[in-house]
Amino acid sequence: MSDIRVGVAASAERFMRTDTVVWFQEVLPAPVETQLLGLPADQRFAAEVDGPSDPTTYPGVYGVYPLELAIPGDRLVPCAGLTWVGVHPDHRRRGVLSAMLRHHLEQVRDTPGTHVSALHASEPAIYGRFGYGLASLELPITVSRGATLEAPALDDTAASVTTQLTTVSAAGVTQRMHACHRAVVDTGAIVGAPEYYGRLGQSFPEWLRDKEPWRVLFAQRDGTDVGFAMFRREAKWEAARPAGRLEVFAAVGEPATRLALLRRLVDFDLIGSVQLRTASAEDPLLDWVGGPRSAAAVEMYDSLWIRLVDLPEALAARSWSAPCDVVVEVTDTYAPWNAGRWRIHADSSGAATAERTDADADLALPVEALGAAYVGGGNLVGRARAGLVTEARPGAAAELWRAMRSDVAPAASMMF
Repeated sequence: MSDIRVGVAASAERFMRTDTVVWFQEVLPAPVETQLLGLPADQRFAAEVDGPSDPTTYPGVYGVYPLELAIPGDRLVPCAGLTWVGVHPDHRRRGVLSAMLRHHLEQVRDTPGTHVSALHASEPAIYGRFGYGLASLELPITVSRGATLEAPALDDTAASVTTQLTTVSAAGVTQRMHACHRAVVDTGAIVGAPEYYGRLGQSFPEWLRDKEPWRVLFAQRDGTDVGFAMFRREAKWEAARPAGRLEVFAAVGEPATRLALLRRLVDFDLIGSVQLRTASAEDPLLDWVGGPRSAAAVEMYDSLWIRLVDLPEALAARSWSAPCDVVVEVTDTYAPWNAGRWRIHADSSGAATAERTDADADLALPVEALGAAYVGGGNLVGRARAGLVTEARPGAAAELWRAMRSDVAPAASMMF
């Protein structure tokens, strides 16, 4: 196997061409830096190998968005958003991806204050072996235009919300989106930098075709932004009747605000169906429409995958739901500094520590199981029943799981 070296990509053009080869999508004429909006130059990484290689591309690339992750305890912590990962077809099966992922984990470990990495998986089978655990689900929910959303206890508060339509490209909109999202964020959600919201709203002509540019519906109370929905419409007619599709990329705000936003969105003219893409496993929209079968369609996909890079610091950063005292034997191939035996102790205040120990293990598990449970999903008892976690002490999985779980299922994360 050739020697593989990973470092900051020296050429943005070469980085972009590699991505084009890997993902075989339409080549955009827009400037490279425009296409790379939100991805800092020092967070674009590339692999080089010895031997023959196309000089216009890299053997492999990856990038990192500077993000924040909402964890139990209503806290936002720095998170390395792994993205733009790809290996050139000429260099597959040669260890390039493994080298890049090792490099990424070492980079995160050496970044002060950042203890976790996260991603959305293009192919879910890939990332589990690198220690990423499936932490949340997303259930895109489709409802018909004019759907009745019932929430009697929220009606008065929702009625106090006004909405205003604008576009992502309007002055100051991405900053307003960022501020709204940081102010009201559910556990498990990802918050980006202002540039990230600008990237979400990019509307290259090649991407639009018959769709409109992304629009933003802001929710306000007493003249102050309290939430937003990012959406776009696609025109369609059936039997001379309007049957357009309205796609909601995200609806952000506390429940009454989201209710007001969604009630407005299901009432647009010329629309036949409305889909909320980032609904979570316990999204209130399912209750508002009267259950899954009252919706036009409900799908289910994996959402955020989380990787604990600095295990003790990551576990200490979050709030814990119940006391526990469990010794875990952790396997971690790609971040070996996490491997071994840890005593996880949480007290009644919600604080916890993870310390090295020589005591006998109560529970043996791969690091991805802790990543899956990190924001309150990824039921450890279910994993034990499935044979993915091994109990040496009966009840240890339930004890740890009760301490890690959240009151409601983690939010689905916006894509990055």
